Amino acid sequence: MILSSSPSPWIPTLLLLLLSLPILFLFASHMFPSPPPPISFPDELDDLSLFRRAAAAESNPTHKPKSRLGSTNSKPKIAFLFLTNSDLQFAPLWEKFFNGSKSNRNLYTIYIHADPTVKTKVKPAGSIFSQDRFVPAKKTHRAAATLISAARRLLATALLDDPSNAFFTLISQHCIPLHSFQFFYNHLFEVNSHQVAELRHLKYKSFIEIISKDPNRWERYNARGKKVMLPEVTFDKFKVGSQFFTLTRRHALMVIQERRLWKKFRLPCLRRACYPEEHYFPTFLSMADAKGCTGYTLTHVNWTDTVNGHPHTYIPSELSPGLIYSLRQSIFVQPYMFARKFSPDCLQPLMDMADDVIFRD
Repeated sequence: MILSSSPSPWIPTLLLLLLSLPILFLFASHMFPSPPPPISFPDELDDLSLFRRAAAAESNPTHKPKSRLGSTNSKPKIAFLFLTNSDLQFAPLWEKFFNGSKSNRNLYTIYIHADPTVKTKVKPAGSIFSQDRFVPAKKTHRAAATLISAARRLLATALLDDPSNAFFTLISQHCIPLHSFQFFYNHLFEVNSHQVAELRHLKYKSFIEIISKDPNRWERYNARGKKVMLPEVTFDKFKVGSQFFTLTRRHALMVIQERRLWKKFRLPCLRRACYPEEHYFPTFLSMADAKGCTGYTLTHVNWTDTVNGHPHTYIPSELSPGLIYSLRQSIFVQPYMFARKFSPDCLQPLMDMADDVIFRD
């Protein structure tokens, strides 16, 4: 018997596979990214403590502002809640929005939740975006319940801080205003009518998008696994909506007191099509008080060419007065008041249009 001295034909193949393993692992890590870490127990306890303090203060008839941000005021205010994981790129434009009139200064409050792992430039003490506007924050992750936690943290802080806060508007660092502050305020409180606004906000509705017919709803419903949402949330009760909303004080309080649905929505997702912040708020409020919600948002978003779950991002070459006018248009009762998403280099063109277009109602 003659033994062959030639190498096995499988050896080159095996060597090639061994050499390819690192590349395969790298490719897989991009194709199938690891899920974000779950919300830690200490973070959960911190939030619960904040929520309980805010709820307790709300039930106290002698509730007074807890910081110098809040002040007793005969007129109701709008609390603007900025949720950001980077610097507030459009801060100069928002400065013009808020400071358009001296009479505006007692009609709004500002709170900023900035991801603590991101270095955010602190504005001068005289700026409306100075350090004292920042609230205690935790790290956030995309496609994770941490974005729900951040929004609830902002709501609780604003509730606790100032009893005059009547509406709570969630904004991102990529949002811009489409009207002046006074125009927005007038529409929310109907001050152009013959009736006095005062505390009539108790009868107003929250502006939050609530969608039942969405082609991806079933996939998103099962993102944590089949039947995981049961029995608290059946499929017919699971809603889709925009991450950004304007809630009444009554609904803001309901959101921070909610525990039952939170136990489901805080669970980590097993599929990529998972955006908890777009489901928790519309699902809960539609179950708790559907008649108290308009069913639509005041923030315009262009989903015509979505990329990896992100909406269309406007760039400077697209900006014009015509675009601003078109973004304002809505099929609902109220026009759009804000819009997203804009690239950082849009700031200067937007500033050039601010006085003559954006804030000229």
